[in-house]
Amino acid sequence: MSTQGWHGHATRKAALAGCTALVLGLTAATAQARPGHHPHDLARQTLPAKDGWASQGTGTTGGAAADAEHVYTVTTWAEFKAALAAGGDAPRIIKVKGTIDAVAEGCDAFAVPGYDFDAYLEKYAPEKWGLDTDLSDEPDDSPEGLRRASAARQDQAVKANVPGDTTIIGIGRNAGLKGASLQIKGVDNVIVRNLTFESPVDCFPQWDPTDGAKGNWNSEYDSAVVYGSTHVWLDHNTFTDGEHPDSAAPTHFGMLYQQHDGQLDVVKGADHVTASWNVFTEHDKTILIGNSDSESTAAGDRGHLKVTFHHNLFKNLVERAPRVRFGQVDVYNNHFVASDDYAYSFGVGKESAIVAEHNAFTLPKGVSPAKVLKRWSDAPVTAAHNRVNGRTVDLIAVHNAEIPAETLRTGAGWTPTLRTKVLPAAAVPHIVDHGAGAGRLR
Repeated sequence: MSTQGWHGHATRKAALAGCTALVLGLTAATAQARPGHHPHDLARQTLPAKDGWASQGTGTTGGAAADAEHVYTVTTWAEFKAALAAGGDAPRIIKVKGTIDAVAEGCDAFAVPGYDFDAYLEKYAPEKWGLDTDLSDEPDDSPEGLRRASAARQDQAVKANVPGDTTIIGIGRNAGLKGASLQIKGVDNVIVRNLTFESPVDCFPQWDPTDGAKGNWNSEYDSAVVYGSTHVWLDHNTFTDGEHPDSAAPTHFGMLYQQHDGQLDVVKGADHVTASWNVFTEHDKTILIGNSDSESTAAGDRGHLKVTFHHNLFKNLVERAPRVRFGQVDVYNNHFVASDDYAYSFGVGKESAIVAEHNAFTLPKGVSPAKVLKRWSDAPVTAAHNRVNGRTVDLIAVHNAEIPAETLRTGAGWTPTLRTKVLPAAAVPHIVDHGAGAGRLR
């Protein structure tokens, strides 16, 4: 029942006490590691049994078995990348202290000689260049060629490749990575916890005149990419645009000068991922599971892309929380808080199988629950026991009633079994809002 239906001070007090007890109980449960893996040492904690898809099979232990020589404390981007590269295939623990800025010198440090943004705008203005031809054939000495070369320098600088059997963990309440892109690519067994990720800013977005009716600016760099990797646990992190929100971005050629990509992508046959107790906030295109409808991509994605999201706070996002292709994705006990520019939360894509249960949604006045689900392709979805603004709502029924041209089919065709304690949706906002995000790991 919603708080509006509670009667009496004593009842409200008892309910809040119950929520507090649930927070403590869930925090303790989340902190438990398997026997022999130092449950009270946060850096050596492992994913508990049955905690989402990342617990399937061999489970996820990260760098819990690291010896003393392979435990690193880092305070700079150079130290962080060195720790990732050191030690060969041995398990490692990397402790991040403070906020590490991957682009401390600013965008000018990546620009190649001769690159000039004003020249770029003059050359490719739609009234001169038109909207029928993209820039892929532009020579290296053109404004686009110089942009490409500058972008390649930033790409090399801000991406960090994470090896298997690794735990990356923030120390204390103020640890984070700014302007960085974690590449968890082609490896197994990675844990990332207690970090604030400030989204990378693409210094050199590309103008594509052929993207849409008016053209578009396209950017690179996700905060974290799980690419062809298995057994990955992302826990108690905060993903945000921070000092560079889209609302502060300029407009060029009549379109937003987009300098952000996603906050988290799980693509290219990646599998067995759990994202728990994170905050995803202040972003547009947030999370992508499966990056293409193409048959060449589908061959590697079918049967994979199994991801669990639980006890996350999705706040002030526009879309993709998440947008799914092919994957079996379990989304339970999350809190979605929308703003006025809200587009949708769950993107139902090609051959996706989303199960969304026991979630809570806080939508602003005038925003219909019909917008929670967005049909990109005809794929079945399960959505049960969800609440919107304190009331239980059948998200599929309200969507189909208000958007009959995009009718959704019920029944994703599978039943999740890898779940920790499932809360009633009514308890989710209090529990998640007080427990999710970086700096709250105990």
